Amino acid sequence: MTGDLDLLVLGDCNPDLVLLGADMRPRFGQAEQLIDEARLTIGGSGAIMACAAARLGLRTALAAVVGDDLLGHWLLDQLTGRGVDVDGCVVDKARPTGLTVVLSEPGDRAILTAVGTIAALRVEDVDRDRREAARHLHVSSYYLQTGLRPGLEGLFREARERGRGTSVDPNWDPADAWDTGLHALLPWTDCLLPNAEEAVRIAAATVAESPDATPEAAAASLAASGPTVAVKLGAAGAVAAVTDGKPVHVSMPAAAAGAVTDTTGAGDSFDAGFLFGRLSGWPLERALELGCACGALSTRASGGVAGQPTLEEALRTLGAGAAETLRPW
Repeated sequence: MTGDLDLLVLGDCNPDLVLLGADMRPRFGQAEQLIDEARLTIGGSGAIMACAAARLGLRTALAAVVGDDLLGHWLLDQLTGRGVDVDGCVVDKARPTGLTVVLSEPGDRAILTAVGTIAALRVEDVDRDRREAARHLHVSSYYLQTGLRPGLEGLFREARERGRGTSVDPNWDPADAWDTGLHALLPWTDCLLPNAEEAVRIAAATVAESPDATPEAAAASLAASGPTVAVKLGAAGAVAAVTDGKPVHVSMPAAAAGAVTDTTGAGDSFDAGFLFGRLSGWPLERALELGCACGALSTRASGGVAGQPTLEEALRTLGAGAAETLRPW
């Protein structure tokens, strides 16, 4: 391909059907319930993160698998319209595009997923030209990527040896195992980006001695294997740990706080902001703050992508002088 990429995202790409209301708990027995809103939107941690990164100005490509169906082609069109390079995505003629239904209540949500093509991506499907062009490789939904996981350690090792950055957002493990190769991947991972519950569970499964059940202790334990571990704490901000370093805590920027419409994809928008900061050479604390701002602002609208901020919007929430911390590419 022509030109360089800042970021290549490997992972899931599927529509989200987001259903919003005050009480989203289904009642069986053929009971019909009325809800406040339903929206079909770009879903999948990888696709949402790629959109957030492109919105911030990162030159972003997505490697994922979709089906040769209405939903798959709709997704590729939507992503292209948001500035994401999807020419390296695979269209699978045998399997349907995956689909997620999000039942979103104020402050919480439940997620139902039909896997379809979500888990079909393999390392050999990832376009080599894009791998070599990208400054950074990011893997989303690690536990869902059963086709990608076997070759991921080799891919990350190759990327690091070529001077590329690497990161993983594990997301939830439906099998409740919390390792499945992740521990072996950590020495080749620059940034691990779990939420608080994920961090605690991963640490308990992957370190020799289970840490205290706090996000801070879990981050420190996981950072001992090599990566910077940035843990998303929702409205409480974020905490990060590095090897042999003190944890770094940041609060949610006050200017980013506001009424929450839907938290779908907020963690993926955090990832984009945090990695923007790291790729720009920002200090760890500042990158965390930008991640928190991007995550919070993304909750302004339903679905994972409609509320994602531009860089200018996110910088405004960080206060005067934020723009001066930017470095040229």
